[in-house]
Amino acid sequence: MATLDLAPMITALRSSPDQFAFEAGSLHHVSSGHRFDFDRSGRVIIQAPCACSYLGATREQEKALFQAFGDWQRDYWRPLEINRQFAEHFSQPLWQRLLVAFTGRLHRACLKLGRHRELHAVAVPAE
Repeated sequence: MATLDLAPMITALRSSPDQFAFEAGSLHHVSSGHRFDFDRSGRVIIQAPCACSYLGATREQEKALFQAFGDWQRDYWRPLEINRQFAEHFSQPLWQRLLVAFTGRLHRACLKLGRHRELHAVAVPAE
């Protein structure tokens, strides 16, 4: 029986981890559109827009791919997600940035108005 050779994907997963993403519970190769789902035992289900999904892989290659996926997730994807989440803690949505900028301008305008009134106040002579 003919099988699909997973070696090129395993190599790409290790050498070019940025070509992959983890979306909706599936490993996704972004440029080809291939999706890879794993069950608990490490068996792979390939969803592809081409004939790649017609052939099954050997159990040995499925295990190697599952191991490479686990390494990729631990060493590349999870740190990337954590860093993205960390960065989000320090960024504000556009509406908040605009509100802060507007409030700052309003505050400065009020300060200038108060200073302007002090400078133009009429001095009353002392008795």
